[in-house]
Amino acid sequence: MTESAITDLKFTFPKEERLHSKKLIEELFNEGSYFYLYPFRVAFLVKEDVSKPPQVLFSVSKKKFKSAVKRNRIKRLMKEAYRLNKSQVQSDHLVLAFVYTSNDMPDFKFIQKRFLKSLDRLNKELA
Repeated sequence: MTESAITDLKFTFPKEERLHSKKLIEELFNEGSYFYLYPFRVAFLVKEDVSKPPQVLFSVSKKKFKSAVKRNRIKRLMKEAYRLNKSQVQSDHLVLAFVYTSNDMPDFKFIQKRFLKSLDRLNKELA
């Protein structure tokens, strides 16, 4: 990548990229496709009437992590990994959910590495 291309990338995660519509979430989990790549279960659905940037949801099981502090920490790590690598997603009009399924408390390096593999697999599934 050239230096100007790097500066043109927006490493932000604005509200319009967050999935918060209960109707869309329900539709995603009922009608969407899934794949599992440790430690993430990824649900995705292509919707033409959804806004152009992909909308994303991050989830951590309350059953596996009782402490809200730990759940929020994992979600922050997932959001950061997505924010830095969202340019890898090659489809617009997409609704995504990343569900953390492991019982272990991760570090950022692990989350980032697995997130990149999940995004590669997502692009293969969409192609």
